[in-house]
Amino acid sequence: MTRRIGLISDTHGLLRPEALAAIAGCEWILHAGDIGRPEILEGLRAVAPVVAVRGNVDRGAWAERLPEYETVWFEGLGIRLLHNLAEWPPEFAPGVAAVVSGHSHQPKLMERNGMLYINPGSAGPRRFRLPVTVGWLELEEGGFRGGIVDLAVA
Repeated sequence: MTRRIGLISDTHGLLRPEALAAIAGCEWILHAGDIGRPEILEGLRAVAPVVAVRGNVDRGAWAERLPEYETVWFEGLGIRLLHNLAEWPPEFAPGVAAVVSGHSHQPKLMERNGMLYINPGSAGPRRFRLPVTVGWLELEEGGFRGGIVDLAVA
């Protein structure tokens, strides 16, 4: 059985039905910050369990309870979740096979030094001409593979 993890970031208070549809059926959802308001997390929890980190726009008591970064483990492999990739040195990554970040609103998927890096982009309000996207990870033998889903929104 393939383990699928939904990735979302930079919702900025907007949880689109297209985003929910794209991550439906995932075992877990990881939110890489700039959530915007706590109701976003409640909406995501209706789909699957959620792990979320605080982004630079997340303020208030609800946001203070969120960590700045988190490592989630699946079958012995770690996924490092944080908002701004520039704030984390990868040399401190024992057991981490994938890094999920947000902040830039630009979807990106790359591998560097045997580690998968993925930014699911922004699922919230469109910024400039950037696409509105979410992402996913699937656990495979010894690692993760990932992808980006472009949401068809106006």
